[in-house]
Amino acid sequence: MYQPPAFREDRLSVQHELIRDYPLGLLVTAGPAGLLANPYPVLIDAAASENGTLRLHIARANPQWRELETVEECLVVFQGPQDYVTPSWYATKRDTGKVVPTWNYATVHAWGRPRIVNDDAWLRRQLDDLTASREGRRAEPWAVDDAPSDFVAAQMRAIVGVEIPILRIEGKWKMSQNRPEADRHGVIAGFREAGEAGEVLAALVAARGERTT
Repeated sequence: MYQPPAFREDRLSVQHELIRDYPLGLLVTAGPAGLLANPYPVLIDAAASENGTLRLHIARANPQWRELETVEECLVVFQGPQDYVTPSWYATKRDTGKVVPTWNYATVHAWGRPRIVNDDAWLRRQLDDLTASREGRRAEPWAVDDAPSDFVAAQMRAIVGVEIPILRIEGKWKMSQNRPEADRHGVIAGFREAGEAGEVLAALVAARGERTT
């Protein structure tokens, strides 16, 4: 990944936090069938290996899991908060007019050697943990046990598990760190005007700006 120093994020805990907050990862393989990419909800097990281990499941009807049996390495891309930045937010626009649009975003790329898991206990744990990670915030959370056991067993026969111990991981938080302070303040105000959807980005621009000063 192209990594200007101002945008690098090498703290493993911060990288893992983005994966937990935005768990739909794009799994990319380059196997006998060529390049394949599919999105899957992913769990991160921080303690399972030095950089953490990714856990997911794939439908047996999906040919990508066969590719995972043949490749030495795969890539999973996690996309965090992102949005367009208009030059109209910059103080520099008023001063010189020498500005162009850009895009702010946070992303984590994780590489590792995948392992296919055909184990009922592992798959059940994966389904329980993945469900709990999203349902736990609900007032009346749904659990896998709420479905008939024979139905769950049939669904499990239609999936395979995947573990990817992370061998290499990179984080990039492009949050206007390369702009003058006055421009960053304009970006923060602009995102806040967008309402709740922009508050996360506004907070990230503010926090990342503090790290550069």
